[in-house]
Amino acid sequence: MRHLAVALLALSLSAQDATQALKAYEQHGRAHLLPWLSEVIRYPTVAGNAQAWADQKVWLQARAKELGFPFKDAGPIFEIELPGPKGAPVLGLVVHGDVQPVDATHWSFPPFAGTVKGGDIIGRGAADDKGPLVQALLAMKALERSGLKRTHTIRLLVGSDEESGSSDITAYLRDHKAPDYSLVLDSAFPVVVGEKAWNALWVQTAPGERPGHVEPYSVSDLEAGLAPSIVPDQASVTLTWKEGIPAWKPLMDRLAEKALPPGTHLFLKAEGDRLRVWTIGKAAHGGVNLEGGRNALMALASVLEGELPTGGADDLLAFARQAGSSLYGDGLGLTESDPLWGRAAVNVALAGPSAKVVTLGAPTPGAWALVINIRTPPPLVGSVLEDRLISQVSAFNTKTGSKLDPGGYYRDTPLAFKPEGKLVKRLMGDYGKATGEHPAPAISGGGTYAKRLPNSIAFGMWFPGKPYPGHDVDEKVPVSDLERGEKVLIETLVDLACGAPMVEPFNP
Repeated sequence: MRHLAVALLALSLSAQDATQALKAYEQHGRAHLLPWLSEVIRYPTVAGNAQAWADQKVWLQARAKELGFPFKDAGPIFEIELPGPKGAPVLGLVVHGDVQPVDATHWSFPPFAGTVKGGDIIGRGAADDKGPLVQALLAMKALERSGLKRTHTIRLLVGSDEESGSSDITAYLRDHKAPDYSLVLDSAFPVVVGEKAWNALWVQTAPGERPGHVEPYSVSDLEAGLAPSIVPDQASVTLTWKEGIPAWKPLMDRLAEKALPPGTHLFLKAEGDRLRVWTIGKAAHGGVNLEGGRNALMALASVLEGELPTGGADDLLAFARQAGSSLYGDGLGLTESDPLWGRAAVNVALAGPSAKVVTLGAPTPGAWALVINIRTPPPLVGSVLEDRLISQVSAFNTKTGSKLDPGGYYRDTPLAFKPEGKLVKRLMGDYGKATGEHPAPAISGGGTYAKRLPNSIAFGMWFPGKPYPGHDVDEKVPVSDLERGEKVLIETLVDLACGAPMVEPFNP
């Protein structure tokens, strides 16, 4: 009976502690949530935009100063800290300040305006990952204002190239020690116990024609997609009439009669000896919300089947049709299914000049390429996956007479945690206390910094049961979900940063 009383007292204190911190957020932090998120969305921190990153650094320094937190420029990573007792273990909160590229012409709102409308905040990075950045800052301040005694230092790490390789964490760790344990705020609630491997296959070929089917026009341009991790929402081919007066109408009539994949649209524009054929779909996260996308490249490949002269462009689109015949890898011979991990996820993502689309390997000068992003569960990784995919390309070449040259990135591996580990169970409990819900731990097709930073695990900030909007056109987050996520994070910081330090947190 005494043990039960002690347990009830501890639970009561925990609830009171969370209430104090939540009250501090309501009184002092909530008013900053949307203004700050709107502000930070306005920095177009896509890969290569050094000025936007420098401007965002100034913004982060100003917010840290306003909150009274130390700010440190640690090269590719910025640190913002809520100090604990001297010698206290460090609890890391990890986010990234870079974002995926956009094609603004496809957005209903300016992608870098941070628009608040209809209960949502809209803009590139709203979900991935600037929303969690602002939520982390305000949760840290709420904990400090609550007056609760902290047992940990909380260190917010803001990364700079998560969307284009995550080399920032590797560079950071050369001169800096990782936190004792970290929460990566860049995925799903309640806690991610498995992240699939992020790998890619690309095939390259000469764009010209070869003996076979002949047409009075040639393919002069091919372009599709923005990045490997985004379902392409646009794809186009430009055809050029070879000789004489162009006669585009029969081809245009045939194309207009063809059935398209659901949610995609075809457009045709003839100008003299050129015909542009393009398709529009819907962008989505290629690892987390593949089913929510509408692949424009697959639509283009479908509508042009049997309409192009034999050659490189036709070969690439034919392989796209095979590879993308299923979202789960059937077209590439990846038929395995695991009860926990599920199946592979295949995003036929990019097509065009090799120098433009083959960004992880060596493009062949003058060649065109097709890039396919593949999220795989164990054991479909490394040489096992590479051998399987190369054999698929070889069989395709033999069958069609094409000369696709395969390459790829196969260095990523899945990340797995024990569901019964101490930290996992604590996070599951914190989520349950904050929401009243108790879903199962998550498996994610999206890779996070947890694969690069020792002793870290992905924890939120997206709620289960809703399609993840990161990488989408019109990327948006309901304001209600931002508030709800803030509550979960504050509950978690009260538990972890004010509780007894954990020994071997990822073990039972």
